[in-house]
Amino acid sequence: MKLSAARALDRGVILAATVTLACKQYGFPSAAIWKNLESEYSHVLIGLIIIAGFFGVATPFESFSQRLRIERRVVLRRHILTAFGQLLEICRAINPPNSVSDLGLHIWQKKRTAQHPLRGELTRVATYRLGSAPATRKLRPTPGVGVVGLCWKHDQETSVNVEELVRNLTDKAAFEAFKRTAGVDAVMGFTWEEFQRYSHRGAVFSSPVRNAHAKFMGCVSIDVSHGYHDVDVQRVWHVLNSLCFVLGQDGFENA
Repeated sequence: MKLSAARALDRGVILAATVTLACKQYGFPSAAIWKNLESEYSHVLIGLIIIAGFFGVATPFESFSQRLRIERRVVLRRHILTAFGQLLEICRAINPPNSVSDLGLHIWQKKRTAQHPLRGELTRVATYRLGSAPATRKLRPTPGVGVVGLCWKHDQETSVNVEELVRNLTDKAAFEAFKRTAGVDAVMGFTWEEFQRYSHRGAVFSSPVRNAHAKFMGCVSIDVSHGYHDVDVQRVWHVLNSLCFVLGQDGFENA
């Protein structure tokens, strides 16, 4: 049960008990009905008072939902950190080796925003990276923009060897010519300026997160500065897809 639903249920019980007591106070719909009820079932009114007070103070449904949410968050974080550790182990095989803080694991959720109220955009809800370097480049892609946007657009696992693109597309003319020939997806839906801004991550991989109805709801991505072919292995995709499955079952609020 979601926290908002649990909170609404607590308030609904309080409201129902309060309205019932108010009806008794003002004799609605009939004073005779309440008189008979009070004479035969006086404990009912006492029970309503106790229920209103208990749910007002203890909020049992909300408290239970919060405890359950904490437990699920701990379990999900364990899954995420385990996956991150497995990916770090795989990335140690990159030649030449990179720093331990190079690998980034990102969790993206599809959200409707004021700029994109209908189709929405991908918002980064969590980033896992060793060291203290934050994700400083803001990216909120729509379908087809960036590797995660391509993952959304095609609703499938997607990877791009950005390092190779950078080697081949050294100026705007070469970029635009390649874009016209190979298509916009070949340059991740970027303009030349955007390509320059985000091309520092040489290898990017993304896998979709789907809900119980197989509907796209976000994705998980990893990136490193180099070593696309060393990371593009079956084990990496297995780790990503397993994490996506867990997120699809648990949701993004605990990520």
